[in-house]
Amino acid sequence: MQFLKKNYEKLLLGVVLAAMVGVLVFMLFYISADKQSMEKMTGDIINTPAKPLPDLDQTTNNAAIARFQSGYNLDFETGNKLFNPFEWQKTPDGRMIKKAASVAQVAVVTNLTPLYLVLTLDSVMNTTNESGVSSRYVIGVERQAEKNPAKRSKHQRYVSLGDKANDTFELLEVKGAPENPDALIVKLADNGETVTISRNQPYRRVDGYMADLYYTLDKKVFQRRREGDKVSFGGTDYLVFEINQNELILSDQSNQKKTPLPFVP
Repeated sequence: MQFLKKNYEKLLLGVVLAAMVGVLVFMLFYISADKQSMEKMTGDIINTPAKPLPDLDQTTNNAAIARFQSGYNLDFETGNKLFNPFEWQKTPDGRMIKKAASVAQVAVVTNLTPLYLVLTLDSVMNTTNESGVSSRYVIGVERQAEKNPAKRSKHQRYVSLGDKANDTFELLEVKGAPENPDALIVKLADNGETVTISRNQPYRRVDGYMADLYYTLDKKVFQRRREGDKVSFGGTDYLVFEINQNELILSDQSNQKKTPLPFVP
């Protein structure tokens, strides 16, 4: 005990120095181990393949580019009429409708009726003489498209083979027995076409049309109008200039402006 009392300070210092040496030795191992751990972590990070990034959503960008490339047209003419506003008018029943560029455009073609040239073999007149039997053929002619109403109804022509051409046709040939023919071959005077007619098979050709009109504003009906007829509506006089299978064309009598009216069955 006397020894400890005399040398405790030296012993305490030795213990502290030994502890410090131990700590230094421990630090050497700790630093070495930590360095190895850091090197391993760094290696793992470097050597591990990176995951690819997801594709960027370019939808809005592509849509914007497409708009710039295609351009954008503002229609201030046919729809909202920003610079040329519509003109409105009131119908007799109080409705407001857009005024048409032409009054005639408010008219509607409600029906088209074909007008025919019709040739029929009505009968055969046979007479006996010294030279034998002589045949004469009764051919009906109906011109529904004639401008003169008196010429529209059916009338009959009496012809024999060898007669001169009349204003409608010329008889060219008789098929079968002359006294009871199977058919007649005739040549049309207006276009030179050769056609066949028989008792059971008349010849029919469309030569024109007549039309029914309806004027929507005043609710006027015009029936069976032909080319050359006059109609009046909306305070304007019109001439039926032309009618075909697709449309009727009106001509304004004040300025000769033509307005086509399509026919929609």
